[in-house]
Amino acid sequence: MPALTPDASPEAIYRQGLRLLLDKDVPAWVDLWAEDGVMEFPFAPEGWPRRLEGKEAVAAYMRDYPDHIDLQDIPDLRVHRTTDPGTLVVEMRAVGRVVGTGRPYDMTYIAVVTFRDGLITGYRDYWNPLAVQEPGVDFTGSTR
Repeated sequence: MPALTPDASPEAIYRQGLRLLLDKDVPAWVDLWAEDGVMEFPFAPEGWPRRLEGKEAVAAYMRDYPDHIDLQDIPDLRVHRTTDPGTLVVEMRAVGRVVGTGRPYDMTYIAVVTFRDGLITGYRDYWNPLAVQEPGVDFTGSTR
């Protein structure tokens, strides 16, 4: 996978991140984050994290993701640029399988993603909280 240039567009960085997640290369995906980056989940159910502050917290949250979700494709992706050149709104659908059960994984997302100096600084992830009721999906160590 070609390396991004320091002046890569937010859309190029985001698309690179999706390729890394599909390749199950979580450490390289985390490298796309600023040290002070914040990940938020406004619709997270009780017991799930709602806000992760800092690159280390994001890395800890995502570390075991491939052991629980075998992400196989992003068949639907729409990236919307905004009037702020450092902000994208993304609509996407991710499919794969739940590793623990073998059942299909099919999730739709809307995300607001911000960038500074070629790194992700914010990721507000509006995902479907009903999907985490599926056995084997909980990779976050939640208390539910």
